[in-house]
Amino acid sequence: MTAAPPAPAPATSVSPTSRQLWSRVRGLLLAAAVLALAGLIIAAVRSGEQYGRLDPRSADRYGSRATAELLAGRGVDTTVATTLAEATGAVGPDTTLLVTNPDLLSARQQSALRAATSGSGGRTVLLAPGPVSLDVIAPGVRAVGSASVRPLPPACDAPYAQRAGNADLGGITYTTSAATVDACYPSGELPTLLRLPGESGDGDTVLLGAPDLLYNDRLDEHGNASLVLQLLGSRPHLVWYLPSLDDAAIDSGNESFFDLIPSGWKWGALQLAVAAVLAALWRARRLGPLVPERLPVAVPASESTEGRARLYRQANARDRAADALRSAARARLAPLTGVPASQAHVPEALCPAVAAQLGGDSATHVRALLFGPAPADDDALVRLADDLDRLEHRITPSPRDKDRTS
Repeated sequence: MTAAPPAPAPATSVSPTSRQLWSRVRGLLLAAAVLALAGLIIAAVRSGEQYGRLDPRSADRYGSRATAELLAGRGVDTTVATTLAEATGAVGPDTTLLVTNPDLLSARQQSALRAATSGSGGRTVLLAPGPVSLDVIAPGVRAVGSASVRPLPPACDAPYAQRAGNADLGGITYTTSAATVDACYPSGELPTLLRLPGESGDGDTVLLGAPDLLYNDRLDEHGNASLVLQLLGSRPHLVWYLPSLDDAAIDSGNESFFDLIPSGWKWGALQLAVAAVLAALWRARRLGPLVPERLPVAVPASESTEGRARLYRQANARDRAADALRSAARARLAPLTGVPASQAHVPEALCPAVAAQLGGDSATHVRALLFGPAPADDDALVRLADDLDRLEHRITPSPRDKDRTS
């Protein structure tokens, strides 16, 4: 006769059900699906872009191919440089160097750029330089604040500005301590275009508070094209320098890893850290009290006590075991001696009452027993348990006394 196969073990109350598992993982699956869909959408949108913002090879609205073609029609050849070595190696008296993002350069790169351009006799055009780069590349100039980009009048006597007329400028406003300077296109009272003459007298540095007039979709508006032609087309060669993070990584030198991180990334990491802390606090507030759950089996109290005692012994936690014994003894002795439950763990209230019930024992001895230091070893812990047990038996009324009182 073939024995029947054993029945499957019944599910306990702690076994997760399929519905509970789905509730746990559906949020993660939804987040993963959203990220994957967002990645596909971004890849599809950017699939036609070959170059980035302000790139003279890019034909999208934020590219600058129209600017390069306009300059080429006036006999100016444009060379794209993606590293500092390429940019500084091409500077000269017949060259205009355009730096699209000066703040992305490290301090070492900014010093090298300043050294290469200060005595070259050419023109250096900086797009939206901020406090990160001005102290090195354009000493004496300070970035004051930000302004909206909109058509602004020249408001200066510079010939190139007068010929161009209104142009889309704004962005960053500047002040300078230089004596001879063209301060044009003010927003409020501060200029957004500065032209600083070079130390040798034949070169200069131009600061533009915003790069918008170089975009493909804005070049044909107002006097943007005229101003671009005069600023970038004054010399036959134009070096279009596009700094990148890869370029900064190449020029590591003696700088630490944190010196190579742009300031914007540091602020972004700080904001993410603050957001993570706030999210943790928000989630922590949602944690309510513990919910009791009926155990799948009944555990005898003796086994539970023995298991806890073994854990105390394994952790060598004699102090915790002694505190548990004394706390339980005090809670049982308080009602027998007429001490309120709220005062059961106050030595000044419980010890005199217990000593009065015992008669011969002093309050000091009772205090040492109920509130004393932790036992030094396991034998002392066992003796403490026995002493507490004897103390309770001396105060607890016997069954014979109970019968007499009844």
